[in-house]
Amino acid sequence: MSRAQITELRDAIASVIAAEKAYNVPALCVRLGLDDGEESEAMSSKARYASARLAKLPVDGLIAVARALLEETDEFALREITNLIAERDTPPIFDLTRRRLLSVFEGGEICTEYDEIEFIERIWPISSMSGDQNARDRDDWGFRSLKDDIIQHMRRNDDWSNRDLLERLGLMRCSRSLLFRFLEASVHPTTVDEATQQVRVERVNANIQHDGYRLMRTGAISGSHIYSIAAHAIGSPADAAISSALKRFEPDQIHARWTAALDRRSTDPAGAITLARTLLEDVSRWLLEELGQKADDREDLPALYRKLAKALKLAPDDHSEQVFKQILGSCQQIVEQLGALRNKLGDAHGGGPRRAKPAARHAELAVNLAGSMANFLMATWEARSAKEA
Repeated sequence: MSRAQITELRDAIASVIAAEKAYNVPALCVRLGLDDGEESEAMSSKARYASARLAKLPVDGLIAVARALLEETDEFALREITNLIAERDTPPIFDLTRRRLLSVFEGGEICTEYDEIEFIERIWPISSMSGDQNARDRDDWGFRSLKDDIIQHMRRNDDWSNRDLLERLGLMRCSRSLLFRFLEASVHPTTVDEATQQVRVERVNANIQHDGYRLMRTGAISGSHIYSIAAHAIGSPADAAISSALKRFEPDQIHARWTAALDRRSTDPAGAITLARTLLEDVSRWLLEELGQKADDREDLPALYRKLAKALKLAPDDHSEQVFKQILGSCQQIVEQLGALRNKLGDAHGGGPRRAKPAARHAELAVNLAGSMANFLMATWEARSAKEA
């Protein structure tokens, strides 16, 4: 922790304590584990009273006092510096990612469903945050808040872009907790319509996934999805490569199926397993159609894969080298077992109380296998198409 952060934390704690009535300050300090003192000392200067006692504390003591205070108050500056300190040894959101996130909100409205300033006030205390004190209105010689600036530049003059707004709100330097709170709120169904939500979730994930985070479906309200950010939800670098390939291949149905499977791995393992099987079935049907092969609606995944493998010359019998025969035979077994796993552990069929329930690790295995196989099939088809062109 830097000396500047220690000073900022100490000042933020002192500010919260000083906001109390002078006669309450000694008791509050004792409750926080600070030295006792006379009420007359607090009456003289509450801030000085608090600072004198905080100066004696080591860093760990300051953090403990800050956390104790935050159990009683949600003071913005104190929570921010406490979060920044708590996050210093955890995976960050890098400056480059933050700059790219700003571009997600360029153009249009950040909040489409109700007043944008009201939306901002749910996250930042803009009425008490300092604005440009050199830009006071002619008749306003008092404190100028950030809310005043926002009204001036986004309502009266419309000369701030969304990027200007978010930079002044501190998105480039705020805690990861505050950034995530904003991102989750920006895709909430009460904030934006469904079409905007889908586009925004995809664009946010395209950026934060590189730092090991992802917006995931964690609930619903009135039939609309609610998203929360989870750490390391991407799982592995291969997920990003598969996502990119599937989006290029078929951005709507197939890529959406893959994204939904990723989202459900930890929160809905049975649903993720079902989606993994369906993803492979979708890819198989799509490729068979591209290859001019007929696929009956009643054909299941193993039958579809065998037909596709024959068309792409991926069947074991199409190769003489033993190692290729074994690898391609294993691929066929993986596809068949994914179908069996879905029937056993997926959510497509009902189950009694004794039915085995999949864990997140089972879902991760199924989704990763399905994604890898889908990517392999697409790459093989693309290579064949390029060769025949």
